[in-house]
Amino acid sequence: MTQSHPLPWTAAEILEATRGELLCGDLGRPFSRVSIDSRNISADDVFVAIIGEVHDGHAFTSNIVDQGVRGLIISRHKAKQMPIAAWKASNIACIAVEDTTRALGDIAAFNRLRSHASVVAITGSNGKTTTRRMATAVLDQQYDTLTAVGNFNNDIGLPLTLLGLSIGHQWAVLELGTNNPGEIARLAEICSPDIGVLTNIGPAHLEGLGSIEGVMQEKGDLLKNLAPGAKAILNADDPRVIQLAAKTKADVILYGLSHEAAIRAEDVDETKDTISFQLIFAGESIPVHLNTPGRFMVSNALAAAAVGHQIGLSGKNVKTALEAFKPVAGRMNIRHLPGDIHLIDDTYNANPESMRAAFASLSTLRAGARGFVAVGDMLELGTQAKSLHRNLGADAARSGICRLYAYGEFTAEVRAGAHDNGMSPTDTFGGTHEDIVEDLKCRLQPGDWLLIKGSRGMAMETVVRKLQEWCEESDG
Repeated sequence: MTQSHPLPWTAAEILEATRGELLCGDLGRPFSRVSIDSRNISADDVFVAIIGEVHDGHAFTSNIVDQGVRGLIISRHKAKQMPIAAWKASNIACIAVEDTTRALGDIAAFNRLRSHASVVAITGSNGKTTTRRMATAVLDQQYDTLTAVGNFNNDIGLPLTLLGLSIGHQWAVLELGTNNPGEIARLAEICSPDIGVLTNIGPAHLEGLGSIEGVMQEKGDLLKNLAPGAKAILNADDPRVIQLAAKTKADVILYGLSHEAAIRAEDVDETKDTISFQLIFAGESIPVHLNTPGRFMVSNALAAAAVGHQIGLSGKNVKTALEAFKPVAGRMNIRHLPGDIHLIDDTYNANPESMRAAFASLSTLRAGARGFVAVGDMLELGTQAKSLHRNLGADAARSGICRLYAYGEFTAEVRAGAHDNGMSPTDTFGGTHEDIVEDLKCRLQPGDWLLIKGSRGMAMETVVRKLQEWCEESDG
C-alpha cells in the first residue's frame, strides 16, 4: 500500500468544498490535513468543530488556536460566541458552515474526486467488515488501496477515511453503515461508488429503520446512488437483494451459491478450523482454502472475488488474497484452549441473521461433541426486540446444544424461547458475565465447544477473556 501523505488543502479549496462563508483569514493559507480531534492536531491542520452527542468541538477552538492552529471550520450558529475579531487579527482562516458534520462529508467528497481514486462501497446487514477486508486484500494484489482502520462506516468515520486519500491511491474500499433512514444515501453521496456491494438484508437496526422493509429500502439506497457507469455486486442467495437488483440501472453482477451467480462456490467443505470450496471465476474452477471456519465466510469471500473480477484481476490473484486472509478479531475466531476446550469468539457484533449463522457453524464444528452457547442481547431491534430474542432462544434450542447462557435485558425472552423448543429450564442460565463464567467453570469438559456472541455494547469478549485466563491457570 502507498505510503504517500494525504493531499494538502488551501482555505480556498475548503471554501469551495463546503460552500461556506469566509469569516476571516487568507484564502491562500495552506493546510496539510483536515482534523476533528483537538487532542491530536498539528499547527498546519485545519480543525472542523464537530457537534457530537457528548462533546462540542467549538469548546476547544481557543485551545487549539493557542497551540498554533490557523484554520477553523465552525457552525455559523456558533459564530457569535467565537472571538472572530481576535482570530482576524491573528490571520486565522475561519470558515462558517450550516452544519459542520455535513461540511466534513462535503470536504471528503471533494477529496474523493480530486484524488482520482476509484471506490468500492459495501453495505448489508451482515458481513460488511469482513467483506471490506477481504476485498481490500484482493485489490492489494495489484493496486494501492485505502481502507478504514477499524469500523469507520458512519457520517464521521467514512469522511475521515476518504480524507486519507493521496495521489498515490488507486482504490478505496469503504463500508457503509446505518441506523436511521437516509444515512446510506448520504454516505453514498459522499463517496460516489464505482462498485457497490450489497451483502444481504436482515433484521438489523430495526429501532431506527422500523421494519425489514425499512432495512431493505435503506440498503437499497446504495444502488440508487452509484456513480454513472458503476457496477452493482449483489448476493444471489438473498431474495430481498435480488428484488433490489431489478430496480437498479447499474450493471449487476451476482455472487453466491446459486447457479444464477456468475461468481459462485461449489463443493463447500468445512472443518473445525477452515473452509474450502471451488471458486467458479471467469470460466475457471479454482480451489480456495480459507483459514477461518463458518459457511457464511464463503459468501464474504465470493463478494470480494466478484470485486476482483470486475476490476480485471486473475483468479490466481483472488485465490492468493483470500487464502492469506485472517479474520477480524471477535469474528469467528476459534481458540483451542488448554484442557481441550474449543471456544468460538464471535463477540464483535450480533443480529438475528448472524446469530443463526453462528449456531449453524457451531453445529458443524462440534460434530457431535457437546455444545454450549453464551449470548448477549442483540441491540437496536426496536419494538421487535422481545420477539426476536425469543426466536433467538428457539434457534439455540433447535441447534442441539446442551446449555444456553443469556446476558442482558432480554434474558427472560431468550430462555423462554429455548424452553418452548424443548430445552429444560435447568439447561438455561441467565446472569452477569461473572456468573456465566463461574457456571461454565463447573461444566466445561475436554472436547466441549462453546460459542460466545452478542452485540458490541454487551462486551461479551469479557467472558472470552476470563475463560481463557481460567483455562490457562488450570493448565499451569
